[in-house]
Amino acid sequence: MERLLMNELEKWRAAKDRKPLVIMGARQVGKTYLLRQFAEANFKNYVYLNFDKEKNLNILFEDSINPSTIIPTLSLHTGQTISPGETLIIFDEVQECPNALNSLKYFNEEANEYHICVAGSLLGVKLLNTKGFPVGKVNIKYLYPFDFREFLLALGENKLCEVIEQISIQNAIPELIHNKLFELFKIYMIVGGLPEVLNTYKNDIYNWQAVRDKQEEILNTYKLDFAKHAPENQIMRISQVWDAIPNQLAKENKKFMYSVIRKGARAQEFEQAVQWLVEAELVSKVLNISTPKLPLKAYSNFQIFKLYMLDVGLFGAMNNLEPKILLQKNELLSEFKGTLTETYVAQELRIKRDLFYWTSEGKAEVDFVIEYDDKILPLEVKSGTSTKSKSLQVYKNKYNPELTIKTTGLNLKLDKNTLNVPLYALSKLDQILGTVDM
Repeated sequence: MERLLMNELEKWRAAKDRKPLVIMGARQVGKTYLLRQFAEANFKNYVYLNFDKEKNLNILFEDSINPSTIIPTLSLHTGQTISPGETLIIFDEVQECPNALNSLKYFNEEANEYHICVAGSLLGVKLLNTKGFPVGKVNIKYLYPFDFREFLLALGENKLCEVIEQISIQNAIPELIHNKLFELFKIYMIVGGLPEVLNTYKNDIYNWQAVRDKQEEILNTYKLDFAKHAPENQIMRISQVWDAIPNQLAKENKKFMYSVIRKGARAQEFEQAVQWLVEAELVSKVLNISTPKLPLKAYSNFQIFKLYMLDVGLFGAMNNLEPKILLQKNELLSEFKGTLTETYVAQELRIKRDLFYWTSEGKAEVDFVIEYDDKILPLEVKSGTSTKSKSLQVYKNKYNPELTIKTTGLNLKLDKNTLNVPLYALSKLDQILGTVDM
């Protein structure tokens, strides 16, 4: 299945100033598949090592992490010739072997003629406890769940994907095509963007039970990861935070509250658990701001935040949202107080930017606030075709932004200084904003 990150990998391969490449991302987003596909399409051969499946591989890096020693050792171990420019070296689940991770510094400094990619499902977690990580000596890319464009490509809807790629204020989408895109988008909201789930759907179209079974299987895998990889004193707390996310988002005020996990619970008990999930790429943290000034991060309150799961399909499965009922309703996206839609929006926006939301004295809340060029723009998520927003009006009256953004089930439209972006085109938000005169 085609991933848009492949273009970036091909640019990396050709770059003269490339460094060893680190692919970050949660488990089950397709890192291994992508690297194998990249290797088969661009190299004569590839050497693949998985440090989680083969624990004895660590021995290869015990005596030396110098490339002049590692290359012939890997060649003998795999029985393959490793040639500069012709062989891709892949270290998978590299967080299980800190010496292999640290060897990247020397590959960059002494053997940059070799192409080497590493990946790991819990790299973000393990890097905090890994001494000697080669800061500045690697290129880093992030792989996320399939976005809606990649979903279309996987289903063979290449022409519809092209429509989204070319979207702009000056290039309106015909209403008939918009309706078709939105119907497919509803399916995406159920299936989500994890490759195994998408494959399950492709192999048996409309078999929603098979989709949900696969999602449940992945959710169970994540729970097992908590027990296997998290600090022993944090395992239960991580599970409690993870299980509490649906209840947190079901509240009118979606701010994450430790007391929802357990009555009387305090931040100091669960802060590490929240951070573990963030670093494992399993959740997105959306920080609160009360004053929209640049840079937003400097004005954010790290103690007030919302948490969203990495994948909208998994979120639906965790909440037992019934696919057939959702598809039959025009207001599909308003289910669960619109949180399904917000989860999708957070999933899309996090690919390019940090996430923030705005509140005002408990009276108004704008779902997301983004930086674009030198501007701060409020973005409100509206379910289905509803476009009314009291909170957005409060924000407009208070700060008079150059543009306000709504993302809804309606077609792309600019009405005075309010831009409506269809939910299915949110991945092209920056491109669309570039066609708006502000």
